[in-house]
Amino acid sequence: MNVGDDGHSHGSRTLAKRAGLIALAVVWVVSGFFLWRTSVPRLDIPDLDPRNYFSAAELAKADEYRGVSRALLLGSLAVQLLVLALLVWKARPLADALGGIGRGRIRTGILVSAAVVIALWLATLPLGAVSLWWRGRYGLSTQSAAGWLRDQAVAVGVECLLVAAAAAVTLGLAAWLGRSWWLAGAPLFVLGGVLYFIAQPLVIQPLFNSFHPLGDQRLAAEIKALGAKEGVTVDKVLVADASRRTTTANAYVSGLGPTKRVVFYDTMLDGRFSGPELESVAAHELGHVAKSHIWKGLGWFALIAIPGVFLVWWFTERRGGLPDPRLVPLAIAVVLVYSLLVSPFGNLVSRRYEAEADWMALTATNDPESFIGLEKQLTVTSLGDPDPPAWSNLLFGTHPTPMKRIGMAEAFRESPAPAGS
Repeated sequence: MNVGDDGHSHGSRTLAKRAGLIALAVVWVVSGFFLWRTSVPRLDIPDLDPRNYFSAAELAKADEYRGVSRALLLGSLAVQLLVLALLVWKARPLADALGGIGRGRIRTGILVSAAVVIALWLATLPLGAVSLWWRGRYGLSTQSAAGWLRDQAVAVGVECLLVAAAAAVTLGLAAWLGRSWWLAGAPLFVLGGVLYFIAQPLVIQPLFNSFHPLGDQRLAAEIKALGAKEGVTVDKVLVADASRRTTTANAYVSGLGPTKRVVFYDTMLDGRFSGPELESVAAHELGHVAKSHIWKGLGWFALIAIPGVFLVWWFTERRGGLPDPRLVPLAIAVVLVYSLLVSPFGNLVSRRYEAEADWMALTATNDPESFIGLEKQLTVTSLGDPDPPAWSNLLFGTHPTPMKRIGMAEAFRESPAPAGS
């Protein structure tokens, strides 16, 4: 055997792998740089005191409500991690028990994945019920226990289908391609994310809400005019029947291409918000469309998901590889822990895009007073914390804090057209 030639071949393969990893890292960094950029100029946002915008009673009530709701959320995460650790530990007997029903490796993996999802749901259900009671106590929930359970059942059913589909694809690829399955799996899961965003308004959202076109013709005309200012063609403005669940107000944009729409909660149209405030909401949501935030979000999803799929491969390969359905709980655990670890960065990106949509709203309406009134009303009606603790904002904050958003409006009012970017 020519050891020298074999060593040279092995060294060439090692160099090729390193070069490939470096190239991927460069692509990641360059892509992240362009996705990170926004049109928000450099602003001197003042450090505002919430007591100048909210009463002492409003601040005290929000602090009391949010203290418990944060504890419930942290408790739910802790319970999920504990249950998932137990399922990883007992994965062999779980898979063996379900194998008699599945009668096949992929079918068994699907059953194991569904069992994991249902176990996590059942474990956190009591805390969810307490959260429902807590929201009702403060007048934020209008939903009965039966209605809440129905929503919970539908949500866990959808989650079971999605996780089972991911398990089936992963197990199939692992059996077909062996150790290199993740190279094909990563782009497939990214494609699945794109398809999900396209289908969500047509398939998922109608499971939870009914939608009808915005009936206020004056507001509809204003929204179209704002869309023209922001370079967005407004095709669909819908109203969701959120009031059967909550008193909180919200609006959002969803879908891609032909499924794109701007949606108002009907609670935003119940008279608590003025016309100019509603126009600020619409301008904000149109700003997301104008700046392609959904597409950019999918770009970040790809950049974050691909390393995540690699980690699933890495951890499961150390236990024999994912052709084995007994490793499905471990794969799900890796995904959950990875998601928790990267969520602060994801929240940072989300806050940056939300700030850009805020800036778009301010420049389109040129009405910082209504923007400030909107933010105050949204905060009060949802019992939001105007200035949450830094750890809470890091872990859970997908939007700039209310005081940061008000601060942007105040900076805009002082200098409507700041220079720089």
